[in-house]
Amino acid sequence: MIGPSASAAELIAHLETLRSEENVAGMARFGIVTETALGISNPDLQKIARSVKKNHARALELWAGDIREARMLALYTAEPTKLTPAEARRWAEDFNSWEIVDCAADLFVEARLDDLIPQFAADNREFVRRTAFAMIAGAAVHRKQDSDEILLAWLPLIEAHSADPRNFVRKAVNWALRNIGKRSRACHTPALALAERLAASPGKTARWIGKDAIRELTNGKVIGRLK
Repeated sequence: MIGPSASAAELIAHLETLRSEENVAGMARFGIVTETALGISNPDLQKIARSVKKNHARALELWAGDIREARMLALYTAEPTKLTPAEARRWAEDFNSWEIVDCAADLFVEARLDDLIPQFAADNREFVRRTAFAMIAGAAVHRKQDSDEILLAWLPLIEAHSADPRNFVRKAVNWALRNIGKRSRACHTPALALAERLAASPGKTARWIGKDAIRELTNGKVIGRLK
């Protein structure tokens, strides 16, 4: 079993031995970019990550390997306390898949790189902009110690980009709005108000975001769980 002392090169060589063309074909059906994929599932990559432990310098080398699984392993084994905004921005230059974006967003949230959210949102590239709203969605769930006001401060950014019709952006904007609204009763009212405003918008994308958010935020089970 490969262990914590493994180098990036040794890990990549190990990943190559696990290649599955059948799995690569299956990934493509879920919209995962497979040009550099080896076909290793994320649960299996997470098992490898647990066995090799976190190592930030090695994670940077893994990312440079330009292989889907090596990059996912980089995200799983990077050290949030060592990740710099410059490194996160550099990785974002390579984002080409919703899967990579959503995994990276979790890491960026844990690293508390919130200052990157407006920067990523201002970037017109689809997957970079998605990162901003995936980070907001993740923070609403995972950063339980943050005040509600921190999350509510992102509502204007959500509204500002609610007209972006690209699939992976509009879904992330919707995701961010729904997660803020489900966070607490204090968040629910302003998030629902924004959803209603978007639902009445003349723009097709904003209307879809608003109506979909309203459907979830007015669900009885969701309201019952709010504190």
